[in-house]
Amino acid sequence: MFPPVLFHLPCGLFIYRNSKPKFPINTSPSQPLLKMGKYLTNLIFPWKVSASRQDKMNTHTFSLLLLLFLKGFLPADSISPNEAKLKKTKLPKIKKENHVLLLKTSNFDRALKETKYLLVKFYVTLSQSSQNLSEEFAEAARQLKKEAPTIQFGKMDVTHQHDLRKEFNIQAFPTVKFFVNGSREDPIDCKGVRKASTFITWVKRRTGPSTALINSTDQAEAIIKADDLAVIGFFRELHNDSLEVFCETAKDVPEMPFGLTASENVCASYGIQRNSLVVFKKGKPVHTEVLEDGSQDKLSLTRLIKTFTLDLVTEYNIETSVKIFDVPVENHILLFTPMNSETFSEIYENYQSAATEFRGKQHLSSEEIPQDWDKKPVKVLVGKNFNSIIFNKTMTVFVMFYAPWSHECRKLLLIWDKLGEQYESRKDIMIAKIDVTANDILSVALDRYPFFTLFPAGPDFQEVAYTGEYTLEAFSEFLEEQSKTKAEPGEKDPSEGIKEDFSQKETVIREKEL
Repeated sequence: MFPPVLFHLPCGLFIYRNSKPKFPINTSPSQPLLKMGKYLTNLIFPWKVSASRQDKMNTHTFSLLLLLFLKGFLPADSISPNEAKLKKTKLPKIKKENHVLLLKTSNFDRALKETKYLLVKFYVTLSQSSQNLSEEFAEAARQLKKEAPTIQFGKMDVTHQHDLRKEFNIQAFPTVKFFVNGSREDPIDCKGVRKASTFITWVKRRTGPSTALINSTDQAEAIIKADDLAVIGFFRELHNDSLEVFCETAKDVPEMPFGLTASENVCASYGIQRNSLVVFKKGKPVHTEVLEDGSQDKLSLTRLIKTFTLDLVTEYNIETSVKIFDVPVENHILLFTPMNSETFSEIYENYQSAATEFRGKQHLSSEEIPQDWDKKPVKVLVGKNFNSIIFNKTMTVFVMFYAPWSHECRKLLLIWDKLGEQYESRKDIMIAKIDVTANDILSVALDRYPFFTLFPAGPDFQEVAYTGEYTLEAFSEFLEEQSKTKAEPGEKDPSEGIKEDFSQKETVIREKEL
């Protein structure tokens, strides 16, 4: 007699090895099931047993266990209703209208989760502008359906969704936002885009390369002649800060093709010797902007380039007003004159001459950079060196914006000098001040004097407005707290790195995007 040995079947049940089972008489399994049972029985019990010996074997409940085991081999349509309920119900697809997902609060999170890139139009039912955009938005979705399946377009009626409008800071309609990797945090605003082709370019530049790499003159000419306007960046090398700003700018200007090159032959063909941005209009260069690291930012380049989407003098009407105000320019000059006037031609000619001279330029007042601006504990900032100092990557700058005629400012300057002395030995923190009555600063919002702002070090900084008490202790405590918040685990002491020389830098003042 064989010693009893336990075997563990996949179903988690045990059988005796010394008993070769048979199906009980009162069970009638199907022929395929019997064959399967016989096959598995032979696999599990490979030895042969005589008939007399078999009669003496105990017939356990193995046949029932084997049936349970074989149940996993049954066809799917034989699963009982109770078992079917346990299976996860597949949710129906989110409905679409003209290739655009119909979103609502109940399926919005699911749409984000199921879509890598989601461009959403938030609208209200009574908005004529929202209705006007629908056709172009749908056409862009249709064209991208097969070309880029990871990109989806959606629309949501937020007429009564006040919480959602508040969450995404929706103040005008329609508002279009771009969600990436299922996150509803900090979606990217898609501003000023109204044509299907422009929507497609805008999305592609955020999901892939934002510019075309040019290696030959023929490639450059193809881009220049592809549209009325084109922009090409000429660089000495493909790894520098100016190139990064150029590529980021291309994402916000989908109206025209962008290309970049570091080819010496291509640069020589166009007579370019320094890092430069060139705007071409109808195949001819109309503007060249020299790019130096730290001297330009995305907003200033966007403003410069978009001015060329307008005529030198544009007639203001309902159709052109949207295009005019899409250009992020702080000041617009309007001429009111009857076109049937005898003096109209002369006035228009003089007006156009002035537009030629001032087009794309910023005229912001600034004092000259003092020779001893960085010799004292509190550094002196002016318009010409403001950006290069506060938007650097190596130092945190705490700035006091003051007006010299303010009695409160004059009192606080004494405390500010003491704060500068306290942090004079710190290589990672700079205490600075700027006279806002003599220097136009558009990169920060000034609604009172004095005004204090901290500009943390690093490429992804977020400026922090100071709202505490005006005392030496409070200023110092605020600085220390911000330094701890900014510090990363294992971060090296900034004083061990290279101190950047800001003394010779000038920059164009940056305006905060509206």
